[in-house]
Amino acid sequence: MRAAVTNACFRFLFATAATICFSCCYANSNVNVVCIESEREALLKLKNDLIDPSNRLSSWVEGGDCCKWIGVVCHNITGHVHQLHLAAPPPPPDDYFASLAERDAYYRSKLGGRVNPSLLHLKHLNSLDLSSNNFSSIQIPDLFGLLGSLTYLNLSRAQFQGAIPRNLGNLSKLHYLDLGGNNLLPEARSLQWVSELSSLKYLDLSGVDLYIASDWLQVTYNLPSLLELHLSDCSLAADPYQISVNSTKSLAVLDLSSNQFSSLPMSIFSLHGLVSIDLRYNSLEGPIPDYFGNMSFLEVVDLSFNSLDSSIPNSLYSLNRLQFLSLGNNNFQGEISSAMGNLSSLIHLDLSDNMLQGRLPTSLEHLCNLKELDLSFNHIDQDISEILHTLSSCSLGCLESLSMAYNQLSGHLTDFFGQFKSLVHLSLSGNRISGPIPFSIGELSSLEVFDVSENQLNGTFPPSLGQLGNLETLSIGQNVLEGVVSETCFSNLTRLTYLEASGNMLRFQPNPSWVPPFQCETIELGHWYLGSKFPRWLEFQNNLSGLDISHAGISDVLPTWFLNLSTHFEYVDLSSNDLTGGISYLNVRTYLDLSSNRFTGPLPRLLPTLLGLVLSNNSFSGSLVEFVCNSSESRNMWILDISTNLLFGEIPDCWSHWQGLGLLNLGNNKLTGKIPSSLGYTNPVELNLRNNSMFGEIPSTLQNCSRLLILDLSENHFSGSVPAWMGEKLFNLVVLILRSNKFDGHIPHKICALQYLQNLDLAHNNISEAIPKCFSNFSAMATKNKTSADLGGWGFVEGKSVYWSALLVLKGREDEYSSTLGLVTSLDLSANHLTGQIPKELGTLTGLRSLNLSRNLLTGNIPDNIGNMESMESLDLSMNKLHGGIPSSFSNLNFLNHFNVSYNNLTGQIPTSTQLQSFENSSYMPNHLCGPPVSKNCITKGVPTDGGGSEGSSGQSKVKGLYVSIVVGFVMGFWGVVAPLFFIRSWRHAYYQKLDHVGRKLYVFWATMGR
Repeated sequence: MRAAVTNACFRFLFATAATICFSCCYANSNVNVVCIESEREALLKLKNDLIDPSNRLSSWVEGGDCCKWIGVVCHNITGHVHQLHLAAPPPPPDDYFASLAERDAYYRSKLGGRVNPSLLHLKHLNSLDLSSNNFSSIQIPDLFGLLGSLTYLNLSRAQFQGAIPRNLGNLSKLHYLDLGGNNLLPEARSLQWVSELSSLKYLDLSGVDLYIASDWLQVTYNLPSLLELHLSDCSLAADPYQISVNSTKSLAVLDLSSNQFSSLPMSIFSLHGLVSIDLRYNSLEGPIPDYFGNMSFLEVVDLSFNSLDSSIPNSLYSLNRLQFLSLGNNNFQGEISSAMGNLSSLIHLDLSDNMLQGRLPTSLEHLCNLKELDLSFNHIDQDISEILHTLSSCSLGCLESLSMAYNQLSGHLTDFFGQFKSLVHLSLSGNRISGPIPFSIGELSSLEVFDVSENQLNGTFPPSLGQLGNLETLSIGQNVLEGVVSETCFSNLTRLTYLEASGNMLRFQPNPSWVPPFQCETIELGHWYLGSKFPRWLEFQNNLSGLDISHAGISDVLPTWFLNLSTHFEYVDLSSNDLTGGISYLNVRTYLDLSSNRFTGPLPRLLPTLLGLVLSNNSFSGSLVEFVCNSSESRNMWILDISTNLLFGEIPDCWSHWQGLGLLNLGNNKLTGKIPSSLGYTNPVELNLRNNSMFGEIPSTLQNCSRLLILDLSENHFSGSVPAWMGEKLFNLVVLILRSNKFDGHIPHKICALQYLQNLDLAHNNISEAIPKCFSNFSAMATKNKTSADLGGWGFVEGKSVYWSALLVLKGREDEYSSTLGLVTSLDLSANHLTGQIPKELGTLTGLRSLNLSRNLLTGNIPDNIGNMESMESLDLSMNKLHGGIPSSFSNLNFLNHFNVSYNNLTGQIPTSTQLQSFENSSYMPNHLCGPPVSKNCITKGVPTDGGGSEGSSGQSKVKGLYVSIVVGFVMGFWGVVAPLFFIRSWRHAYYQKLDHVGRKLYVFWATMGR
């Protein structure tokens, strides 16, 4: 679209192209023109020094008429060679999915070698095109600067390197110069030679490193005839606007994309005649300056892929000639202004991937020329039917592309939708749109892309979809569509290339002889019911590169014809069916998932390009030796999951070619032997060897696995002590599971350095001594309010989301956690020989959700601050030698749903709380506890006992102390008074005289009161 808009403004390029084309056609049609002998000899010498792998210049032969040679254009009267068109042919349309043969043919078509000086004999040469070839070993020859008749020179993407020869400035007649896409530097840190090209109208230096050429602006802006300037990817970072520049009045197109500008170059605002400005892929920050409002001729503005923020400025809305506006992939905020309706000439509007919110202004109804609207990846919150109604007011007949994916759209697609007759591309995925797909969809005869995936659409697969003869992409996956899909729904979809419909509840069982009318590159029908037989119609898909028929209810032997398909698969997902048989080889380049079937036999042979292989939950058997060791090539594999099979023998020690591994899961097999030392050099992110029969100590080479996030060696026979180097070298660990082995010794204090550790499981070993107090350093266990993004998904392989996963034992049962693993925190030291007290420092791990210290030899009181661990859901302290009471602070554990303190020596009252009273008696027995839920009453001899825990124990001690104090006080007080009276006569007489005196006074007082 950008090209369509800008080309209307720049007739020079069209005129140049037309002249070249006319000359070529006219010259080749003039049979009377014969090439000049000397020029033919010069061309043959040129050919001899060129490398031509595909023999493109086969017509260049001795004695031939050079005017009829491919790529040669002669003057129609004089016969002189005027033009050489030796550009490489264009690459395959879709290079990513091109076959190896297509790619090889393209690269072989490139010319290379050197340029013979005989080219100088072509005195009348005015056009030379060597673009897109492969001259990677040479610099641009100086002789090009001696071709004084040249008006057109195109050396773009020809892989020239080194300094640009300054004598190119001698080409004073040059109108068009394209050096873009090479690996070039300016000679002598200057572009001064460019200033000599006074006739130049088109200049492309894209990819030339101009970081050290401080005169780039002064030179290029002063070219008097320049219409179009491309300086993309030139390492420009600063705008030397302080330099005095007489800006050209002719410059219409300026491309400064893919540079390093952090602010908009102020120099561009002096170019008042500018029609197109491209500043994509820079590092622009802050708001867009209002100066844009003064550039009234602007028709194209592209500021996408930067970090611009604030709201979209009103100055842009005054550019009433603007046809192309792209502000996508920035940080613009707020609502879209109603002033957007002022841009009545707008054809293309891209505001995608920002933080825009609210509703679309109704003024968009004034954009009568709008063909492309992209508002995807924002926070637009509106009913989709309202948006379609606004757009229908004026652009109903011209809107070709509407993208509003991943917003917050709701509502229904109504039948009115069918009136957008020009619509070619529609993307509404990732919203909350509900209801059925309207039957009127069949009226959009121009529609090529229909993407409504990841919504809440229900109903059936509309048969009217089958009327869309131009449809190439049909993406309706991850909805709640249901019902039966018939063959007629695809009858007219002859151009269908991408069928992406996984995650619905649809049934499709065509006639076994059905031949699809389409040739798809991608078919995704995961969770469709496709019948018990393997779909025979797939045999006729000759271009298939991606296939997902997982969870499809297929119960069949994998057919031989599928294994022998000539197509080059990028990814195949056949998981979660009931497929059987053996697989010797599958031609899959990138990702293969055969998990959860019943495949048997040895592991299949693979392409060395494979990135992901998932064969888990099958019955593959045999040794790993041939699979791992049979290739000397470096493996690029990122995911290797062969867990839960019947593999046996030792893990071979030949992993040196597997250094790209991210996930390695060999768990739940019958593997034996030690961990091979070379495995440590794969440096995976997840390593799982659980539930095998392996033994020995953990090899020191695992110290090299600094990327490890998850390490699971559980349920084997590993022995020795837990390596202290884990805390120093495996500093990224999030999950460490060593349970059910034979590890002994103490827990090394260095393990406390694992600040990211969320799950530590050392249960069922022979570990002794005390629990380290430094466990308080596990900061990830002390963090509350975790989100799954803390660990969560870690990437995509061919569109498949891949999550970390781990089997964790929590609340007495074993479960697999994957997409929610980042939310889980646990510490399990159960079934060991740990001694000493429970460190009070554990109470600082307030983000911990599960703590299991059961089946040890722990003594002392339960620390009070365990009650501060308010996120706790599971707590097991059973089968130890703990005494005292349950701390009253346990009443704060409101999320507790698994609790066990049985088989200890606890006393006192169970604290009152909703949670603690909800557990069975078995969680507390046998102890000496009282109060609900146990049957023992806490009242003894009429005096109720206080709540327990260490506070209860402390209270009991205080009561005993009170009784002792009373007795001691009584004895001391009694004998302090009575003993002197008993042994000293004078004290005794005085004491009784005093009592007698007091007695008389009281008698007189009462006698007087009686009267």
